[in-house]
Amino acid sequence: MINIVYRLKSPKFFEEAIDEVDLDGVIVRPTHLSICQADQRYYQGSRPAEVLEEKLPMALIHEAIGEVVFDSEGNFKAGDKVVMIPNTPLESDVCRANYSYHSKFRGSGFDGFTSDLIKLTSDRVLRIPDDFNLNVSAFIELISVAYQGISKFGEIAITPKDRLGVWGDGNLGFITSLLLKEKFPDSEIVIFGKHQENLNLFTFADEIYQIHNVPNEVVVDHAFECVGSSASQSAIEQIIDLINPQGTINLFGVSEYPIPVNTRMVLEKGLTIQGNSRSEREDFVGVVETLKQNPVLFEYLEKLITNICEIKSIDDLKEAFDKDYISKFGKTILIWDK
Repeated sequence: MINIVYRLKSPKFFEEAIDEVDLDGVIVRPTHLSICQADQRYYQGSRPAEVLEEKLPMALIHEAIGEVVFDSEGNFKAGDKVVMIPNTPLESDVCRANYSYHSKFRGSGFDGFTSDLIKLTSDRVLRIPDDFNLNVSAFIELISVAYQGISKFGEIAITPKDRLGVWGDGNLGFITSLLLKEKFPDSEIVIFGKHQENLNLFTFADEIYQIHNVPNEVVVDHAFECVGSSASQSAIEQIIDLINPQGTINLFGVSEYPIPVNTRMVLEKGLTIQGNSRSEREDFVGVVETLKQNPVLFEYLEKLITNICEIKSIDDLKEAFDKDYISKFGKTILIWDK
């Protein structure tokens, strides 16, 4: 079956390439995609030159849903709505597949979802209910990253979870704090952010503070860093100051640069630092089940959507990336009409 792939050849330059898809496995036609900051780093050319040279040309985007076109094994029927799982294990490992060096990741290690058709194995596809909000479902992958980190936190935290602090008022901070409120309803969720206009959307939180105006008496039992970039340094510094002894610091933010950490206070307080990246099938299953049981979450998550762009051409795709780049907050959803 003939397929067209839309790859980023160099920063801000997409090209079409003709590919052929064999009719084995599950063939999915993308319908709704979501732009991630990692996609923007490739598009803007802000990754190191050697990384761009190694990975481009490459189809971007790892957050997407679609409709099944064909399944050689008969597990799915044509028209089924599915979320596609970008992490792709190549062999088994002692660690989770999302941390394994034996895994590849779409939109990073190989082509992402900007294509007319996507071929996947059945374990990389998960059916979603017909009544799900499709625009929100486009970024289930991002939600699954937060879900994965929160699940790990629940396993390793040994001190009370009365006050959970989330640093970051962007998309991941919003999603992480929302899931924490759902999973730990008896805990106080405390948000620390920079932009008051973003913080105003965290209506489900118990307390909200701008990072430069935090009262001296404020403390948290455990912390979730969702800031990233060079700003991670100041966030981690503040977390170490405000966290109670033997708390956990859960890192989600990605930085291109080394971030100094006050190890003296980490040792003095007996803190645990946990890194979180990507997710696996069980996390997608957990997110879909959580959304089924708590459909009100869609109302909160929909607040993150700031742009909805219909994509019929490469020019439309470029315009969507440019529009997303200038947005200060929220997700850009691509309606993939290719």
